[in-house]
Amino acid sequence: MPAVSFQNVSKNYATPRGELQALKGVSFDIQAGEFFGLLGPNGAGKTTLISILAGLSRASGGHVRVHGHDVVSDFAAARRQLGVVPQELVFDPFFNVRETLRIQSGYFGIKGNDAWIDELLEGLGLADKAGANMRQLSGGMKRRVLVAQALVHKPPVIVLDEPTAGVDVELRQTLWQFVSQLNKTQGSTVLLTTHYLEEAEALCGRIAMLKKGEVVALEKTSDLLSRASSNVLRFKTDHNLPADLAAVARVTGRVVQLPAHNAAEVERILARVREAGVAVDDIEIRKADLEDVFLDVMSGASATTAPMAPMPPTEEVAP
Repeated sequence: MPAVSFQNVSKNYATPRGELQALKGVSFDIQAGEFFGLLGPNGAGKTTLISILAGLSRASGGHVRVHGHDVVSDFAAARRQLGVVPQELVFDPFFNVRETLRIQSGYFGIKGNDAWIDELLEGLGLADKAGANMRQLSGGMKRRVLVAQALVHKPPVIVLDEPTAGVDVELRQTLWQFVSQLNKTQGSTVLLTTHYLEEAEALCGRIAMLKKGEVVALEKTSDLLSRASSNVLRFKTDHNLPADLAAVARVTGRVVQLPAHNAAEVERILARVREAGVAVDDIEIRKADLEDVFLDVMSGASATTAPMAPMPPTEEVAP
């Protein structure tokens, strides 16, 4: 039995411009014990799907089950199987951290939960903040408390919706260390949405990609990366690239990244750059990563073919 099952899930919204279809027949299963990634650009339908899973929104069609419990007809049992960390910072300003976790335990009818609360506080770096009022905490500390609240009833399925958005490196490392331990030692199923694709690549065994409410890729992370057969030439420059290179380059500030399938293509790119009078530094060649695959899939190319657009041929320069 899958830990989470989405079967032909659709969601429509009425808008002044007519009906908007946020989800279009989404179907996939997440097996027990998986660390599963759900990726997509803003507006792809990720949060809508999670809201339906958590019972915050109702699907227009299809079914969602958590360990066999339908989230609509058997909602109480389904909720007990889930621990959801939302994107937004939501907290009660009238209680301290420990009180907040005790109250959360009470929502699930759990008494005498202090030993597990202590373990959560220690594991998430909140032990010294246990008596602090929620209003006194920084944004990063509040997010740690949200994670603790989601885990306080020991749910077998953990849903993390952009859990590290806008937080420092220390929190990211602490969170992933703790959640990975739950996944490996206790067999917790983890569903992660994130825009930090290096996190998804490092943590997730399987990934689904959503685009405009539809699943456009669903594979093991290793299989997605194995199809990324090209290399990427990376360098820095303060100059504009020639038009033919700019058309296929990914530029972030001074950093330029270009697909280069082999050594001959690397040489051709660098020759073209020199010919155009573009000064570069910090040149390196790396393997294509999940971000390259993601951008290719979102651009409409097949995930089962080359992950980045090939370089256009350059004109031969007469000697």
